Amino acid sequence: MSDEVAIVVLTGPGLATARRIRACLAGARIHGYGPRVPDADVRFDDTGAELRRLFAAGVDVVGVCAAGILIRTLAPVLAGKHGEPAVIAVAEDGSAVVPLLGGHRGANALGRRLGDALGVRAAITTAGEIRWQVALDDPPPGWVLANPHHYKRFAARLLAGEPCRLEGKAEWLQRSGLEFQAHAALALRVTDAPDPGDEDTLVFHRRRFALGVGCERGVPASELGDLVERTLAGANLSARSLAGVFSLDLKANEPAVHALAQTLGLPARFFDPSTLEALTPRLANPSAAVFREVGCHGVSEAAALAATGAEGTLRVAKTKSGRATCAIGEAPSPIDAMQIGRARGVLTVVGLGPGTPAWRIPAADRAVAAATHLVGYRGYLDMLPAGGGQIRHAHALGEETERVDRALALAAGGHRVALICSGDPGVYAMAALVFERLETATDPGWRRSEIVVLPGVSAMHGAAALAGAPLGHDFCAVSLSDLLTPWAVIEQRLEAAAAGDFVVALYNPASKRRRRGLARAIEILAAKRPATTPVVVARSIGRDGQAVTATCLRDLDQSSVDMMTLLIVGSTETRAIDGHVYTPRGYGTKDGSEGGP
Repeated sequence: MSDEVAIVVLTGPGLATARRIRACLAGARIHGYGPRVPDADVRFDDTGAELRRLFAAGVDVVGVCAAGILIRTLAPVLAGKHGEPAVIAVAEDGSAVVPLLGGHRGANALGRRLGDALGVRAAITTAGEIRWQVALDDPPPGWVLANPHHYKRFAARLLAGEPCRLEGKAEWLQRSGLEFQAHAALALRVTDAPDPGDEDTLVFHRRRFALGVGCERGVPASELGDLVERTLAGANLSARSLAGVFSLDLKANEPAVHALAQTLGLPARFFDPSTLEALTPRLANPSAAVFREVGCHGVSEAAALAATGAEGTLRVAKTKSGRATCAIGEAPSPIDAMQIGRARGVLTVVGLGPGTPAWRIPAADRAVAAATHLVGYRGYLDMLPAGGGQIRHAHALGEETERVDRALALAAGGHRVALICSGDPGVYAMAALVFERLETATDPGWRRSEIVVLPGVSAMHGAAALAGAPLGHDFCAVSLSDLLTPWAVIEQRLEAAAAGDFVVALYNPASKRRRRGLARAIEILAAKRPATTPVVVARSIGRDGQAVTATCLRDLDQSSVDMMTLLIVGSTETRAIDGHVYTPRGYGTKDGSEGGP
């Protein structure tokens, strides 16, 4: 099962069922067909495109609709069953739950969960689960099948009536309907050791070992990876028996630690110094030098023990390389790493575009859906559908620094945070302020979070697209607001743009009290280009009241320009044709030579 679930509902009556489903699936969002289900977390107008988009992104889909719709829509994009997300059909009134795809990736388990929530029995059709009441290729949480590529032939022999034997202990297997015989040719093996298995043997590992690591700042990822590989080999342990990579929170932004976790396919989790220091009596190699450096007497051993709990022991005490250490803790049962310590926080600066969801990149929607906290100006948060399950932190206009500080503090606490901006977050928005605040931060935790900036369609690019192609050649953008930039600097930049014959996008051109700047900007630009130079006047791009008109420097009505307006003033090459404005690059005079130095 993926980390994201989309509940796709196509009719108004199905919305009630979709909401019942969302109530039992934390973080799931309702995707509604706009003309019939406007009150949804995410709205769409093309059902086929939305379903295929979600499927291609690996999002589990619960369709509150006829199974045939899902089948016909997704049939052309099906590839292999081991790479597909879960797809489940739920009757509009909740009377039926049918896992259609992804049974080998958690669809059956999700279907049973939905069936329990809706008070019906999920229609599981996977032969193995019906016969044995267990999915050998989809073991319970905390368990992993080491050789899924051998499953198909193995299962076929079981279904043909062959018995199997169980080597090791696993209650979930012992409770199943499988027929066990001591001398059967087929075997289910439970082991902590490396074992590739074969067509006669399925190998299962319990994720009951915790890998604790410590390292110097900037250690090469290869050094830490090699140390762990040698340590696992020396202990005769499979990497698939590991539940996670654990360390001190000081290492939460250490690239080598995250590279190791990614290579192993495991979560990275972190503990504060006081938590690790409390485990000093259980350490095999406490170090006063480490205590002086980081506030606890051990990192790798303490982190491994912290992850295994009160009953855990050290399977492997601290081992060293030149700049890194690791240790392995052993727990009596599988470890749920996601409930231990805390993850590295993630702050994603999301650009929503100018307003319309149609211009929002899919990665922005995914980041919003994945976040546990949304921070932003109240008006921007209102652009997002309600009901996503996140905590919203709304700020007033002008509280830019407060917004960023709150977002950074939440991320430092291990949360996934989305800082919501309009347009592109790197164009007159919050991304630059995030890095500015990081540079002067006094809380070291702020710099341990992962910072991701997602682009968005800026007002400038949205206006240009609606007008034609006024940014077809060299251009620049200048904000006429002097709240953060002295007017003398703004005027200097306008003079340079005019002298360089750039197309100029003018942001924040005028407000009720601030009118003189616009007049001066037009005066400066008009001094270097004809009065007939095209000007694009764009208002409320991507929002209600959107209007884009083309005029010229001579006829521009400055009294109609306000803070909801963006102007694009053409260069001497910019032209108007049939209601469109464009700036040629010179293809018409191209002679085939590159030119230039």
